[in-house]
Amino acid sequence: MRIGIIGTGNMAEALGGQWARAGHEILVGGRDPARAGALAARIGARPGTLADSARFGDATLLALPYDAVLPVLDAVGELRGRILVDCTNAIGPGPTLTTGEGGGLTLTTGEGGGPTLTTGEGPGAARRIAAATGARVVKAFNHVTPAVWSRTPPVFADGPLSVPLCGDDEEALALVATLAKDMGCAPLVTGPLAHADLLEAATAFLIGLWHSGHDPRTLLPPPAAMGG
Repeated sequence: MRIGIIGTGNMAEALGGQWARAGHEILVGGRDPARAGALAARIGARPGTLADSARFGDATLLALPYDAVLPVLDAVGELRGRILVDCTNAIGPGPTLTTGEGGGLTLTTGEGGGPTLTTGEGPGAARRIAAATGARVVKAFNHVTPAVWSRTPPVFADGPLSVPLCGDDEEALALVATLAKDMGCAPLVTGPLAHADLLEAATAFLIGLWHSGHDPRTLLPPPAAMGG
Protein backbone atom coordinates (compact mmCIF):
# COMPACT_ATOMS: atom_id res chain seq x y z
CA MET A 1 0.00 0.00 0.00
CA ARG A 2 1.15 3.59 -0.61
CA ILE A 3 0.50 6.07 2.20
CA GLY A 4 1.17 9.80 2.40
CA ILE A 5 1.89 11.41 5.75
CA ILE A 6 1.37 15.09 6.49
CA GLY A 7 3.50 15.92 9.52
CA THR A 8 6.98 15.33 10.87
CA GLY A 9 6.37 14.89 14.60
CA ASN A 10 6.24 11.89 16.92
CA MET A 11 2.96 10.48 15.62
CA ALA A 12 4.19 10.68 12.03
CA GLU A 13 7.37 8.87 12.99
CA ALA A 14 5.68 6.19 15.10
CA LEU A 15 2.92 5.27 12.63
CA GLY A 16 4.95 5.88 9.49
CA GLY A 17 7.80 3.80 10.84
CA GLN A 18 5.49 0.88 11.61
CA TRP A 19 3.94 0.97 8.15
CA ALA A 20 7.30 1.25 6.43
CA ARG A 21 8.54 -1.79 8.37
CA ALA A 22 5.40 -3.65 7.27
CA GLY A 23 6.38 -3.05 3.65
CA HIS A 24 4.16 -0.08 2.76
CA GLU A 25 5.53 2.74 0.62
CA ILE A 26 5.50 5.97 2.63
CA LEU A 27 5.88 9.57 1.47
CA VAL A 28 6.39 12.22 4.17
CA GLY A 29 5.52 15.87 3.64
CA GLY A 30 5.86 18.65 6.18
CA ARG A 31 5.81 22.39 6.58
CA ASP A 32 9.60 22.22 7.04
CA PRO A 33 11.21 20.34 4.11
CA ALA A 34 14.38 19.65 6.10
CA ARG A 35 12.41 17.97 8.89
CA ALA A 36 10.42 15.98 6.34
CA GLY A 37 13.64 14.79 4.72
CA ALA A 38 15.18 13.80 8.05
CA LEU A 39 12.07 11.87 9.14
CA ALA A 40 11.82 10.10 5.78
CA ALA A 41 15.46 9.00 6.12
CA ARG A 42 14.88 7.66 9.65
CA ILE A 43 11.87 5.52 8.79
CA GLY A 44 12.79 4.42 5.27
CA ALA A 45 10.32 6.64 3.44
CA ARG A 46 10.50 9.27 0.69
CA PRO A 47 10.23 13.01 1.35
CA GLY A 48 7.91 15.29 -0.57
CA THR A 49 5.87 18.46 -0.35
CA LEU A 50 2.65 18.88 1.59
CA ALA A 51 0.72 18.67 -1.68
CA ASP A 52 2.58 15.49 -2.64
CA SER A 53 1.76 13.73 0.62
CA ALA A 54 -1.86 14.92 0.55
CA ARG A 55 -2.46 13.05 -2.71
CA PHE A 56 0.08 10.22 -2.57
CA GLY A 57 -1.07 6.65 -3.00
CA ASP A 58 -4.09 5.15 -1.31
CA ALA A 59 -4.59 7.39 1.73
CA THR A 60 -3.02 10.18 3.77
CA LEU A 61 -2.38 10.32 7.50
CA LEU A 62 -2.95 13.71 9.13
CA ALA A 63 -0.30 13.89 11.85
CA LEU A 64 -0.29 17.60 12.64
CA PRO A 65 -1.41 19.58 15.68
CA TYR A 66 -5.15 19.96 15.17
CA ASP A 67 -4.97 23.77 14.94
CA ALA A 68 -2.69 23.41 11.89
CA VAL A 69 -4.73 20.78 10.04
CA LEU A 70 -7.41 22.88 8.36
CA PRO A 71 -5.04 25.67 7.21
CA VAL A 72 -2.66 23.09 5.73
CA LEU A 73 -5.44 21.17 3.98
CA ASP A 74 -6.85 24.39 2.62
CA ALA A 75 -3.43 25.26 1.20
CA VAL A 76 -2.93 21.91 -0.58
CA GLY A 77 -6.20 22.22 -2.50
CA GLU A 78 -8.90 19.77 -3.61
CA LEU A 79 -9.17 16.57 -1.54
CA ARG A 80 -12.78 15.54 -2.22
CA GLY A 81 -13.11 11.76 -2.08
CA ARG A 82 -9.58 11.28 -0.72
CA ILE A 83 -9.13 8.88 2.23
CA LEU A 84 -7.76 10.87 5.18
CA VAL A 85 -6.76 9.19 8.44
CA ASP A 86 -7.23 11.63 11.32
CA CYS A 87 -5.12 10.89 14.41
CA THR A 88 -5.38 14.41 15.83
CA ASN A 89 -6.67 15.47 19.24
CA ALA A 90 -8.21 18.93 19.49
CA ILE A 91 -7.42 19.52 23.14
CA GLY A 92 -6.29 22.41 25.30
CA PRO A 93 -5.88 23.20 29.00
CA GLY A 94 -8.88 22.52 31.19
CA PRO A 95 -9.81 21.29 34.66
CA THR A 96 -7.27 19.43 36.77
CA LEU A 97 -8.37 16.12 38.25
CA THR A 98 -6.98 15.55 41.76
CA THR A 99 -7.63 13.15 44.61
CA GLY A 100 -9.35 14.80 47.56
CA GLU A 101 -9.89 13.69 51.13
CA GLY A 102 -11.34 10.20 51.39
CA GLY A 103 -10.05 9.27 47.95
CA GLY A 104 -12.67 11.15 45.95
CA LEU A 105 -11.76 12.96 42.75
CA THR A 106 -11.91 16.75 42.63
CA LEU A 107 -11.92 19.02 39.58
CA THR A 108 -9.93 22.24 39.90
CA THR A 109 -10.17 24.77 37.10
CA GLY A 110 -7.37 27.06 35.98
CA GLU A 111 -4.51 27.32 33.53
CA GLY A 112 -2.29 24.31 33.15
CA GLY A 113 -5.03 21.85 34.04
CA GLY A 114 -6.07 18.66 32.29
CA PRO A 115 -7.21 18.70 28.67
CA THR A 116 -10.53 19.88 27.31
CA LEU A 117 -11.83 19.81 23.74
CA THR A 118 -11.02 22.98 21.81
CA THR A 119 -13.83 22.20 19.37
CA GLY A 120 -16.35 23.11 22.09
CA GLU A 121 -19.94 21.96 21.72
CA GLY A 122 -19.90 21.83 17.91
CA PRO A 123 -18.75 19.01 15.63
CA GLY A 124 -15.53 17.28 16.62
CA ALA A 125 -12.20 17.46 14.83
CA ALA A 126 -12.81 14.59 12.40
CA ARG A 127 -16.22 15.85 11.33
CA ARG A 128 -14.86 19.36 10.81
CA ILE A 129 -12.10 18.00 8.60
CA ALA A 130 -14.60 15.99 6.56
CA ALA A 131 -16.93 18.96 6.14
CA ALA A 132 -14.10 21.27 5.08
CA THR A 133 -12.56 18.89 2.52
CA GLY A 134 -15.24 16.48 1.30
CA ALA A 135 -12.71 13.72 2.02
CA ARG A 136 -13.50 10.25 3.33
CA VAL A 137 -12.21 10.70 6.87
CA VAL A 138 -11.50 7.87 9.30
CA LYS A 139 -10.77 8.73 12.91
CA ALA A 140 -8.10 6.37 14.23
CA PHE A 141 -4.85 6.10 16.21
CA ASN A 142 -5.66 9.13 18.39
CA HIS A 143 -6.34 7.44 21.72
CA VAL A 144 -2.81 6.56 22.91
CA THR A 145 0.66 8.09 22.73
CA PRO A 146 3.35 7.75 20.04
CA ALA A 147 5.36 5.64 22.50
CA VAL A 148 2.64 2.98 22.30
CA TRP A 149 2.43 3.08 18.50
CA SER A 150 6.21 2.70 18.35
CA ARG A 151 6.12 -0.68 20.10
CA THR A 152 6.87 -3.55 17.74
CA PRO A 153 4.20 -4.78 18.03
CA PRO A 154 1.77 -2.93 20.37
CA VAL A 155 0.85 -6.15 22.18
CA PHE A 156 0.46 -6.42 25.94
CA ALA A 157 -0.40 -9.11 28.50
CA ASP A 158 -4.07 -9.03 27.52
CA GLY A 159 -3.31 -9.23 23.80
CA PRO A 160 -3.03 -6.81 20.87
CA LEU A 161 -4.05 -3.21 21.38
CA SER A 162 -7.46 -2.43 19.90
CA VAL A 163 -7.68 0.54 17.54
CA PRO A 164 -11.13 2.19 17.46
CA LEU A 165 -12.10 3.35 13.96
CA CYS A 166 -14.92 5.77 13.14
CA GLY A 167 -15.96 6.51 9.57
CA ASP A 168 -18.78 6.57 7.05
CA ASP A 169 -17.04 4.88 4.11
CA GLU A 170 -16.59 1.10 4.08
CA GLU A 171 -13.61 1.16 1.73
CA ALA A 172 -11.84 3.73 3.88
CA LEU A 173 -12.56 1.79 7.06
CA ALA A 174 -11.25 -1.43 5.49
CA LEU A 175 -8.03 0.28 4.39
CA VAL A 176 -7.34 1.72 7.85
CA ALA A 177 -8.22 -1.62 9.45
CA THR A 178 -5.51 -3.20 7.31
CA LEU A 179 -2.99 -0.60 8.46
CA ALA A 180 -3.89 -1.38 12.08
CA LYS A 181 -3.51 -5.13 11.53
CA ASP A 182 -0.15 -4.62 9.83
CA MET A 183 1.10 -3.01 13.05
CA GLY A 184 -0.01 -6.03 15.07
CA CYS A 185 -3.11 -4.26 16.44
CA ALA A 186 -6.77 -5.28 16.42
CA PRO A 187 -8.99 -2.86 14.45
CA LEU A 188 -12.36 -2.15 16.05
CA VAL A 189 -14.97 -0.32 13.96
CA THR A 190 -16.96 1.63 16.54
CA GLY A 191 -19.45 3.43 14.31
CA PRO A 192 -19.91 6.25 11.83
CA LEU A 193 -17.83 9.40 11.75
CA ALA A 194 -20.31 11.08 14.12
CA HIS A 195 -19.03 8.70 16.79
CA ALA A 196 -15.58 10.26 16.42
CA ASP A 197 -16.91 13.08 18.60
CA LEU A 198 -17.34 10.53 21.39
CA LEU A 199 -13.91 9.01 20.81
CA GLU A 200 -12.28 12.44 20.90
CA ALA A 201 -14.06 13.35 24.13
CA ALA A 202 -13.19 9.99 25.70
CA THR A 203 -9.53 10.47 24.75
CA ALA A 204 -9.44 13.91 26.37
CA PHE A 205 -10.94 12.38 29.52
CA LEU A 206 -8.42 9.52 29.51
CA ILE A 207 -5.51 11.92 29.05
CA GLY A 208 -6.71 13.83 32.11
CA LEU A 209 -6.75 10.62 34.15
CA TRP A 210 -3.28 9.56 32.99
CA HIS A 211 -1.77 12.95 33.71
CA SER A 212 -3.34 12.90 37.18
CA GLY A 213 -1.71 9.56 37.96
CA HIS A 214 -4.88 7.46 37.70
CA ASP A 215 -5.25 4.18 35.82
CA PRO A 216 -8.29 4.34 33.49
CA ARG A 217 -8.44 0.54 33.36
CA THR A 218 -9.77 0.50 36.93
CA LEU A 219 -12.98 2.22 35.78
CA LEU A 220 -14.48 -0.96 34.34
CA PRO A 221 -14.87 -4.52 35.63
CA PRO A 222 -14.20 -7.54 33.39
CA PRO A 223 -16.90 -7.91 30.71
CA ALA A 224 -18.24 -11.07 32.34
CA ALA A 225 -19.07 -9.09 35.49
CA MET A 226 -21.19 -6.51 33.66
CA GLY A 227 -24.35 -8.60 33.73
CA GLY A 228 -27.09 -8.94 31.15
